[in-house]
Amino acid sequence: MKRDQIDQAHAEDLYAAILQLETAEEVKSFFFDLCTPAELEGLVDRWRVAQMLVQKISYRQIAAETNVSTATIVRVARFLNNGNDGYRTIMRRLGKLEE
Repeated sequence: MKRDQIDQAHAEDLYAAILQLETAEEVKSFFFDLCTPAELEGLVDRWRVAQMLVQKISYRQIAAETNVSTATIVRVARFLNNGNDGYRTIMRRLGKLEE
């Protein structure tokens, strides 16, 4: 059963662990160990959708190209535009977004 809230101390421990990863291969190995295939697929899908949204690709085209539901696209768009700036921070650092 899912909890109503994330235990912040344990979440901070996870974030600190992720910061210890040094290479793309280490990140890949960690996420393959940490996530189920379905969870990882969801993360990959949301990241892809976010990148397509900043390129101003329509929701309809994103849905057609990714097989992601429009509900997920709307959710990603909401966090991209009014979230915690996580998507935008990484996109800027990767040169995928200029602002």
